Amino acid sequence: MESHTPAFKFRLGLFIITGIGLFILGIFIIGKQKNLFDPVFTLKANFFNVSGLQVGNAVRFSGINIGTVDKILIVNDSTVKVEMLIKKDVQRFLKGDSQAGIGSEGIIGDKVVVLSQGTSTSKSVRDGQLLTSSEPVETDAIMKSLQITADNAAVATDGIAEMIENINAGKGTLGRLIQDKSMAANLDQTLVNLKKSTKGLNENMEAAKHNFLLRGYYKKKAKKEEKAKKEAEEKAEKEKEDAAEAAAKAKQKK
Repeated sequence: MESHTPAFKFRLGLFIITGIGLFILGIFIIGKQKNLFDPVFTLKANFFNVSGLQVGNAVRFSGINIGTVDKILIVNDSTVKVEMLIKKDVQRFLKGDSQAGIGSEGIIGDKVVVLSQGTSTSKSVRDGQLLTSSEPVETDAIMKSLQITADNAAVATDGIAEMIENINAGKGTLGRLIQDKSMAANLDQTLVNLKKSTKGLNENMEAAKHNFLLRGYYKKKAKKEEKAKKEAEEKAEKEKEDAAEAAAKAKQKK
């Protein structure tokens, strides 16, 4: 029987050592993900729908991975229980009124359990405590809402395009105003006539003031306005004097 060469034995030994090293590294990585090497405690939450959450997915608090999903159990036709393994050193930061929700790492990323921050006055969570939960929003519902928004935008765009087309074709009041030069000229003339009428009205009012029949009325009106102005000035002056006197009295009391 032919014996193996030293080079072959070296390669065989290197292969075995590499395999053992990868095996140990794999156990370490899996153990770290499962928190096998850290003290842990258990939290639970019930959901109606876990939206694709799987065992081994991360549990996050304030954006930090603090544990993993350990078990997902169907309790009945309307309840799914999720059990989580949480690092012991973060237990003091989690409050009894914290709420569990299901989010995702991105638009199409893995699902994660997100624990909210409770109130500062609440006590820390206990091992095995059942947290309240909030149901996740399904991706299908979001996509349906986006589709409805897109359809509405398309309808509005079509309506605007049709309106612009009618204006360019001279249809409707606005289209005729823009495209029909004679109509635009008539509108300009109307504005000019309106300015002239306003100017004439002002001139007539000014002439009426000097008319001997209406002169008395305008004089009385002017006197009334002057009297009201004088009374307002006297009132303001009196208030100013009263304020100064009050300040002086307050200063004397000190």
